[in-house]
Amino acid sequence: MTVEILAVGGAHIDRRGRIFGDTKPGASNPGQWFEEAGGGVFNAACNLSRLGRVVRLVAPRGGDAAGQLVADAAERAGLDDQPVMFLDRATPSYTAILERDGNLVIALADMALYDAFSARRLRARSMRDGLAAAGHVLADANLPAETLAALAASCHAAAKDISAIAISPAKVVKFRAALPHLTHLFMNGAEAEAIAGTRPDDPEGWPALLQAQGLRGGSVTSGSGRTIAFDGAQVAVIEPVPLSEIADVTGAGDAFAAGFLHARLGGADLAEALRHGTASAAITLASPHATDENLSQDKLAQQLALVPAARFLS
Repeated sequence: MTVEILAVGGAHIDRRGRIFGDTKPGASNPGQWFEEAGGGVFNAACNLSRLGRVVRLVAPRGGDAAGQLVADAAERAGLDDQPVMFLDRATPSYTAILERDGNLVIALADMALYDAFSARRLRARSMRDGLAAAGHVLADANLPAETLAALAASCHAAAKDISAIAISPAKVVKFRAALPHLTHLFMNGAEAEAIAGTRPDDPEGWPALLQAQGLRGGSVTSGSGRTIAFDGAQVAVIEPVPLSEIADVTGAGDAFAAGFLHARLGGADLAEALRHGTASAAITLASPHATDENLSQDKLAQQLALVPAARFLS
């Protein structure tokens, strides 16, 4: 099998509780629980597979019922699932409480198992073969900093592009040593600030701040505000059209990464990749799931018709 993308990182259980009414802190709130497979790399990998890309998933997993749920979801999405199994451990989980409008109230991440994916595991024959066979690598910040640095260095040595998903302000700093080797880092404003150490007065100031930290390329989303993307040669910006309704914000950043990467692998320039990422995120925002199971190239094309043109900055 020719693997277009090797996705390495988080694949775990997402549990989300949605509050029905106005949120009352410190009190019992009527609501409903929902559970599905998730994780930054997992979500992006599922989206990429549904867009027609051949994706191999490598992620730590426990030998429990939750691990089987992840495996089943990966199979349904058409992923080449190659887990790193820890039979005596629990599969990681992310538990979030959401307000009625879908915004996050608080979350708890039980993800200690990811720390067991040490840099030495990259030297395993299966990982070396997987890296050699893949056209592009996608990682997320759920893995240890040393593992991410070693993975990025291996890609650099092999002249192979590697993109990365920030996950959160607390986790994105794990990429600090890997920044010079990353092709693209997907972030929101809070995650970009964690890397840059400050925030610009205008979003168009992000590229200079992040490049000063050694990052070669990246994108910074800001909800319904402007999104900035840059590489070694260009900077592009897009202003998304406000959405009439948001079902759930979970997975929107991962969907943006998938849409953007899908376009870039297809030869699109930076501005067009921004449009694809924006369209993919909008599809996920309208879905109650972290990924839209009906995502396809046709559905993405329909959403693209609603996305304005991105512009290059001089």
